[in-house]
Parts: sequence; structure tokens; C-alpha cells
Amino acid sequence: MIDRSKPLATATRSDNELYELVEDFFATSFSTDNIVITEAVRRMLAAGGKRLRPRFTLLAVEANGADATQHLPLAAYMELIHVGTLIHDDVVDNASTRRGVNATAIDFGNKVSVLAGDYLFAWIFKNVTANYPHPVPNILASTLADITDGEVLQHRAVGRLDLPVADYTEIAIKKTATLFAASAECGAIMSGATPLRIKALRDYGMYYGIAFQMLDDLLDFVATEAELGKPVGNDLREHKMTIPLILALGSGGPDLKSAVARFYGMSSSSVAADEATVAVADLVSRVEAAGGLAKTREAIAGYVERAKMSLAPLGNSSTRAELVALADGLAREGAARTR
Repeated sequence: MIDRSKPLATATRSDNELYELVEDFFATSFSTDNIVITEAVRRMLAAGGKRLRPRFTLLAVEANGADATQHLPLAAYMELIHVGTLIHDDVVDNASTRRGVNATAIDFGNKVSVLAGDYLFAWIFKNVTANYPHPVPNILASTLADITDGEVLQHRAVGRLDLPVADYTEIAIKKTATLFAASAECGAIMSGATPLRIKALRDYGMYYGIAFQMLDDLLDFVATEAELGKPVGNDLREHKMTIPLILALGSGGPDLKSAVARFYGMSSSSVAADEATVAVADLVSRVEAAGGLAKTREAIAGYVERAKMSLAPLGNSSTRAELVALADGLAREGAARTR
């Protein structure tokens, strides 16, 4: 915890400056005891990413007057937990690309990829338990359990056309939002924040994370392959139940449900690539016509507002303004995305 006998840091950094701190830390300080795993993780890091989770940790630190540079390792662990889940996800999904480059399994094989993810999690928790007090290790252990649970729930929901929005939201919270929440919460704890501020920052991360997942689902319908780093409509190809599809099915009538049921009833291996492309384009048009994309934008905006409202205990600090800007960016991108 922060030493209150010493003066608090008075200088705060912009979110862009915190991003650069994280990038520099990974470039100069990241290494594990296993050369192969270090290389696999470095390739994933080099592929890019917004580094939002570590930025949340550092912004939470800054929000409470502490020095972000003293908490870079903790912030880095948040991103590395995310990287570990991506490595595993690509094996589970049999993905060939991630962020526009080869998935780890393509370059290293499934066996090494699974072991790399496992090793990375163990390495992170070895360091966290050795260097951070209660409840930080407990929060991160619970977070990783939630992420895994969320992935299992999502897998079991594949092709389930009657999936309720509440079930989708539970999946989004566990597989995505909980790590955003933990990133902000742990930063707040380690900077000596009051319980009220710790809860405020955790709530912000949770609502932001739900909106983030919804935007990710929306982009699968409206972005380009170059932007996504993977094929457009990939979620439809994998028969996933994402929020635009769920909301469209709720108001789209029997024709939409029949079209989705036909496509989701086909084995991916039995559909030719060009045939799948045509079918996906048709489903995207149907989902849009049924209001699925517009309703998703509204849902994103709603969770963004809840995230921003959570920050009231932070007062009018510059860090609060940075967090508000990050949340507004989700709503703005969702609103700007049209086909």
C-alpha cells in the first residue's frame, strides 16, 4: 500500500503517456524463465493492442495521487493475463490469425500454445503472490476463474437461438468485463484508495467491459477484415450468439430465425468458403434490417453512461476526465459504425 507519511505524487500523466509507459515496459523489462514462451508472448505483444487493461490500472493509480511508474509490473500482469487467454482462445477456436498476424498456434503449434498459456498464468501468479498483499492475488485468481467460466458458458451457448440477453450479459461480464474491473480495482487498492473509490473504479471497469464486448460484437458485423485482424462475420461463422444477433432475433420475426437456424445447422467444414461468405453477408443484412445493429449501439451507449456515472467519487480530477474520454470513445465508435 502507499506510504501516507510521504507526499503524494502531484504530477499526473495523460492516458497516451501511460500507454507509452506500458509499451516501454514490455519492450525493455518483460521476460520469463522459458525462452520459447517469452518469444511466443513477445510476438503476441508485438502484434499490437490498445493495452487498455494496464492503462486502467495506471489510471486508477493516478486517480488516487500515486506514481504510475511504481506500478508498471502490476499493470503489465493485467495485459499478460489477457494475452494468455487470447493464446488459449485461438487454440479453442482453431483461429489462424490474431491482430492481423499468425495466431500463436500457427507458429508454435497447439501443444506449445496451450502450455505457453498455462505457463504464463502460473508465472504471473507466482510473481503476484510474492509481491502483492491481500486481496490483490485473490482478485486476480477469481478473475481468471471467471474468464474461464465465461468461455465455457459461451461455448455452451453456441447455436442457442433462444439465448436471453441476461445470459449473454453474464458471459460478457465473466469473459471480458471482469478483467477490466480487476485492472482498475487492483490499481486503486495499491494506490491506497478509499473503499468508495475502489468500488467506483471497479464498477467503471465492469460497465466499460460490457460495453467493450458489445462493441466488439458490433464490429464483427460492420468493420473490415483489416481493422479486425480476422475475417468479417467470424462470429457468425463460428455460430456464436452475439448481442446484435440476439437483439435482432428478439424482433426480427420467423424468417430471420429460420435463416439463422439453417446456417447455424450446417457444419462449418461442409460449407464452401464462397458459399459461407454469401450466407454471412445475407445474415448481416437481415440482422441490420431487424434493428440488431441499432439496438446494439443503444445498449453500448447505456453501459457507457453507467460507467461514467460510477466515477462520481473521483470528483473533477483530470484522471476522471481521461476515463470518461475512454468510455465516450466506445459509444462514439459504435455510433459511427455503419455498413
